[in-house]
Amino acid sequence: MTPAKGYTEMKDSGIQWIGEVPVHWEITRMKSILENVSIRNHPEAEVLSLYRDLGVLPKNSRDDNHNVTSEDTAQYKYVEVGNLVINKMKAWQGSLAVSNYEGIVSPAYYVCKFRSSKINKRYIHFLVRCYAYAQEFERLSTGMRVGQWDLGISDFMRVPALLPPFPEQSAIAAYLDTQCAKIDEIIAQAKASIEDYKQWKASIIYEAVTKGLDPNVEMKDSGIEWIGKVPMRWKIVRLKYLLSTPLQYGANETGLPYDESLPRYIRITDITLDGKLKTSGMQSLSEEKSEGYILDDEDILLARSGATVGKAFYYRESYGKAAFAGYLIRAKINSAKALPKFIYYSTMSAGYEKWKETAVIKATIQNIGASRYNEYSLAIPPIAEQLRIIEFLDDKMEKIDSLMAEKQSLIDDLESYKKSLIYEVVTGKRRA
Repeated sequence: MTPAKGYTEMKDSGIQWIGEVPVHWEITRMKSILENVSIRNHPEAEVLSLYRDLGVLPKNSRDDNHNVTSEDTAQYKYVEVGNLVINKMKAWQGSLAVSNYEGIVSPAYYVCKFRSSKINKRYIHFLVRCYAYAQEFERLSTGMRVGQWDLGISDFMRVPALLPPFPEQSAIAAYLDTQCAKIDEIIAQAKASIEDYKQWKASIIYEAVTKGLDPNVEMKDSGIEWIGKVPMRWKIVRLKYLLSTPLQYGANETGLPYDESLPRYIRITDITLDGKLKTSGMQSLSEEKSEGYILDDEDILLARSGATVGKAFYYRESYGKAAFAGYLIRAKINSAKALPKFIYYSTMSAGYEKWKETAVIKATIQNIGASRYNEYSLAIPPIAEQLRIIEFLDDKMEKIDSLMAEKQSLIDDLESYKKSLIYEVVTGKRRA
């Protein structure tokens, strides 16, 4: 057998998706080391959440978990420190982790306790979260709805578990804790830099679309809180007076599997927060159902509901023929009054973000309908000045986007390396 890095002798595990392992490692099943438990009636305990990337955390420690806690938590499952918590619908995404907290979790989760103290829980934490195991959980999960498959507890318990000797488990866990912490710190710094770049972009755009490029120009009060002072020659105009046609809601149709011969079907989830169009998970719409919803060059799409309400997308013909879905609103700008890209840049400014806070209707989901978008006030310079501002921003945004892309590339490389490192170490391909 081919020796691994640091191991002198390997054996065939007999498991295709694991391959060779060190000859002295035991191969058992999850049921031999874990027991499914279901302790309830602890409504006083703290509610915990399970994150794919972060593991188990108190729900109130973060503000990005929008799952609603039941008013009656008596049926929630009790979690002790050191229990393995599994989201049966998302185990295939790596949503399972050993908890460092005591509390309760959704009754839809599995909670497992370890059968023996001779198992290093952190080692198992890394083992079940590595990408090879995630792929196996995906294979074993069943269900009709895409992305919402259930992993049965009996199927999970039959999954192979690799067990090095206990001292080696502990060494692996300690090594991965140290190495992953170093990687995570660099990733966190890169993500922080990206956020700084985003704020810088919004600030540059805000200054350009409300103050112009001449620092010495005479200013006046716009009368709009989120705009402030504007150049004397500029006008304050509501969006509805800049349109060539009324705002239009998209098609309320179910998309088809992506087909290059059909119009692409752009949904609210296809648009990123920074106004880009995703290239994954694409759908199409039939020619018949697309009628009346085909996008024209320089159309602007505005999100009208959900967590990303208010985000905008600037469509160009180069994207290919496309129709837009019902949670989006089309704005066709009269280019004699304003340049569409100038309007788009206005939706990327810090001022626009302040306007959204005043415009959003907070019900079950956040919403900005066409009537409210119509009332959105913009600072509009003469067309020639709009063009200069666009050219200035295009240049600035390209440079900043390039810096952001470098940071994102670093993040992607580090995350890929981290996944590979964990897999290699917990399966014995590399010695800790």
